Amino acid sequence: MKLFVQVPCLNEEATLGSVLASIPREIEGVDEIHVLVIDDGSTDRTVEVAREHGVVHFVRHTRNMGLARSFRDGVDYALKHGADIVVNTDGDNQYPQERIGDLVAPLIRGEADIAIGDRQTATIAHFSPFKKLMQGIGSKVVNFAAGTDLPDAASGFRAYSRSSLIRLNVVTQFSYCMETIIQAGNKRLRIASVPISTNAKTRESRLFTNIGQHMVKSGQAISRSYIMFKPHTVFVTLGLLFLVVALVPFVRFLVLTLVGDAGDHIQSLIFGAAMLFGSLLCFALLVIADLLKTNRTLMEDTLERLKEIQYGRPDRAERPTLPASGTVAPASVRTAAARDPQPVRVQEELPPAAIR
Repeated sequence: MKLFVQVPCLNEEATLGSVLASIPREIEGVDEIHVLVIDDGSTDRTVEVAREHGVVHFVRHTRNMGLARSFRDGVDYALKHGADIVVNTDGDNQYPQERIGDLVAPLIRGEADIAIGDRQTATIAHFSPFKKLMQGIGSKVVNFAAGTDLPDAASGFRAYSRSSLIRLNVVTQFSYCMETIIQAGNKRLRIASVPISTNAKTRESRLFTNIGQHMVKSGQAISRSYIMFKPHTVFVTLGLLFLVVALVPFVRFLVLTLVGDAGDHIQSLIFGAAMLFGSLLCFALLVIADLLKTNRTLMEDTLERLKEIQYGRPDRAERPTLPASGTVAPASVRTAAARDPQPVRVQEELPPAAIR
């Protein structure tokens, strides 16, 4: 069992050392633990700090690409290097890395495909009452869209099995958190929730500038994912709503006609016709959305098979075994690790001193 702990970073030199130092070196049921640092265009000493703590796995972005892209590229790297489980944490030391063993336990036991750390947001001291309220409402909205029952849908402290990552496809540019839950719920993946506490706040979030922006972008991601999986619910509801609204002015005009007072109420027919057109448009969009859903299902099935081929199990006999603790490996091992395939778009080379 090979576990990759990926740490997305953007200028995290002040906190990354604490994160790396607290990652467990041994977990029951796990044979190998590897640390992967995703440098999302950092301009400080983030990479140097990671190397000082023995990290040998890197994904580098030459400019900031965002959390969703960092997650996707990290998963691509981990799966290419034979990961059975991928844990995502954060470089700001928000999450308790010492709880990674508890987080992956449901996956190791075969009880879940995904495990999400429940931060118990109602107890977080630095969350304002409004933010706590919005976190609760947001989780309920995501649970409605996904058909799940998760107390903290926005938590980024997560563990994914290899099979779940093969089935999930991140397309958003903002944050993968909501989208992957909705996909997982609609694809009938098993999701476990693990209660955790959080560390003291070290900085403001760099994912969004204010809570309003976060709400708008999260709402867009949720709406897009929900429509992808449940177009009938969306467009049938809208179509029937427009149809009912259209009938009201038509019935009103009919009544006025019967009493001989319809001449001055032509606007009722105009409004009713507009609402009827809206209803017909919704049902037309439903047909298109249903066809797109069928096509997307077939494409995702094909993509899953391609991923199985691309991320097929590496030959362990031909690969060096890197230290489970994430410490610096012997020179021969580091040289071989530097020759491992790197993901497209990003490339990391070990410093010349590491190559003997």
